[in-house]
Amino acid sequence: MGEIKLAVLRSAKEFGEKVDLELQKLNNINDSYMININEVRFSNGEGKVKINSPIHGSDLYVIGDIGNYGVSYKMHGYDHYMAPDEHYADIRRIVATADPYTDRTNVIMPLLYESRQHKRKGIESLDCAIALQELENMGIESVITFDAHDPSICNAVPELEFDNFYPTNDILTSLINNEVLKDTLVISPDMGAMERARYYAEMLSTDVGVFYKRRDLSKVVNGKNPIIEHMYMGPNPNNKDIVVIDDMIASGGSMIEVATMLKDKGVNNIYLVATFSLFTEGVEVFDKAYKEGLFTKLYTTNLTYVPEDIKNRNWFKEVDLSKYMALIINSLHKRENINKLREAKVLKRTR
Repeated sequence: MGEIKLAVLRSAKEFGEKVDLELQKLNNINDSYMININEVRFSNGEGKVKINSPIHGSDLYVIGDIGNYGVSYKMHGYDHYMAPDEHYADIRRIVATADPYTDRTNVIMPLLYESRQHKRKGIESLDCAIALQELENMGIESVITFDAHDPSICNAVPELEFDNFYPTNDILTSLINNEVLKDTLVISPDMGAMERARYYAEMLSTDVGVFYKRRDLSKVVNGKNPIIEHMYMGPNPNNKDIVVIDDMIASGGSMIEVATMLKDKGVNNIYLVATFSLFTEGVEVFDKAYKEGLFTKLYTTNLTYVPEDIKNRNWFKEVDLSKYMALIINSLHKRENINKLREAKVLKRTR
């Protein structure tokens, strides 16, 4: 069994460094697991990677954040911010460079590349499946991700180890330890997030409600059919504390619309929860909603990039998943049963 090595791309630098420190604590050592790599970008946008550390016979974990929109380089003399396609290309480059020399090469994409393009609706690309099959054909041992938009995407690579973890325990522990929840109700903003909401509700020993999104299927705006109406189905939310659950926030429009409708129904505090907060269209809508008292706080993870100025907002609460990620890597490396890492914990208030 080769030793653990971490190939942390600059897209995941902050998270990868935290995972490295947690691995050192777990194994009681003072030496970094991170290898030295160079990510080169030429002035025309082409790229290459070079590994400068010994990796022969190692158990290599490549960590990349395809959602990081804060990494830039000069292309044709202009600042160019890297897109998910470019981040994925660098992950693929590391795999191609390292795999001939390692015992095992594993890819960690907390935010799964093209996860929202997981099924076809007509004649269109199926990018997530193609990317997973490409990585499998390059010889990787496993893919590790979090809260995949549709977990059934693993069926695209039935012979590849595909580990999909959830941050539920860590998020709920943080929520319970930082807030005083009274008469709680969990809400799913749409039918697609219902299974996730039910799990949160079971952990909190409470009920669950859902909003049905009626869409205009004749139009496509920003890649999606626009929402015509939200219809609520579930227990009366009046005078309850609400936890609204989803896998990701893009523009945040749906979350804020749901919060607005819930406030009209006489709820108390509203806590928004998302595994990934992308903020693709700015955060002004959240600033305005918070100022108007539509929600109390947003709980999210550090599994994908969020700028520091957003992290410093009063309504923003980051939940650190680096220790959980280190535990996953350690267990996979030792060939331990990882099901124990998926099991629910007993949640207790610590203050």
